[in-house]
Amino acid sequence: MEQLDQLITLIALSMGVGWASGINLYAAILMLGLMSNMGHMTLPPGLELLADPMVLIAAGFMYCVEFFADKVPGVDTGWDTIHTFIRIPAGAILAAGAMGEVNGAAMVAAGLIGGSMAATSHTLKAGSRVLINTSPEPVSNWLASLSEDILVIAGLWAALSQPVVFLVALLAFILFAVWLLPRIWGGIKKVFRWIFPRAEYERNASESLMKIK
Repeated sequence: MEQLDQLITLIALSMGVGWASGINLYAAILMLGLMSNMGHMTLPPGLELLADPMVLIAAGFMYCVEFFADKVPGVDTGWDTIHTFIRIPAGAILAAGAMGEVNGAAMVAAGLIGGSMAATSHTLKAGSRVLINTSPEPVSNWLASLSEDILVIAGLWAALSQPVVFLVALLAFILFAVWLLPRIWGGIKKVFRWIFPRAEYERNASESLMKIK
């Protein structure tokens, strides 16, 4: 029974770091590293480097940069675009590292699923920010950014202290993402049509000419 509990905790941690990395990679690394150094948790061998002072300093610095960049309309979308190439691979690596002490196959599987979780949470975050940026006031950006930081901290805490509850919540998140992502994509297309009405007009005109021919 104890081994089963440990396995569930490892799975929850693996999926948790993948999911959290897609929202705020630096907050996830910082929280895990600090909790390990303060004696609140023991990191799996594959994640022990997160407690290294150099890693914590780098993660802390980048978290401060993201804290401010993430609250400026437009800048947050640019930041998310760049971090598409950082959060998703990092989420896969961290998820694999969390399962590294089990066996190689589990590590590869965890990396694939963790990377997918990071991609899903990152896409929801980045897509929703594009829609939020259509509002002229900055308050919605601040609230969204702060809510995301709190969500990462609360989610990782749940993964460590209540792994079963976290896994159930993660399943609900996946179902919610399946429902929401098509709607976000539809909203983003409307935003770009509003920004580039000339391009939309020329595309429609070209399609009309093709039908005539």
